[in-house]
Amino acid sequence: MPTVSVTDFIPHRPPMLLIDDIVSSCEQEIVCRKTFRDDEFFVQGHYPDYPIVPGVILCECAAQAGAILLARHHIDNRGDNRMVPVLTRMNQVRFKKTVFPNDQVEITVRLNEKVAGAYFLSAGVRRDGKLAVSLEFACTLAPKSSSPPATNFGASSISGHTA
Repeated sequence: MPTVSVTDFIPHRPPMLLIDDIVSSCEQEIVCRKTFRDDEFFVQGHYPDYPIVPGVILCECAAQAGAILLARHHIDNRGDNRMVPVLTRMNQVRFKKTVFPNDQVEITVRLNEKVAGAYFLSAGVRRDGKLAVSLEFACTLAPKSSSPPATNFGASSISGHTA
């Protein structure tokens, strides 16, 4: 059986690839792992004297695991009609334990429901078997383009005025 890579299922690449490997996967649930190194860009300044993995990064781990679940079992990505799951919301986010550099987390994501083009999922991120973060989130599918969308994040677009 050929080796399966996380990058076979999601477009993320380092430094934003936040899943190391897939532990198990079925149609409704996936379990993934991530070990946070002490040289990860997001712990360098968070906090310099007491580095911790930011909560938003732990939420992103869950979103990436959910994207892998959907790509593996729910999205037909053969041919030219390639789709990628994109996060549309997070609810009920609870931070229960701190995650530090050199900790390994196990991310479990469950698909709860699919309504039209929306996928509703729940996740638990565990460190040493104890729940560190729990959340509910939703994804929808977007076309996977060969070039990134054009953005304009200049000051005039932020204020709502155009030049």
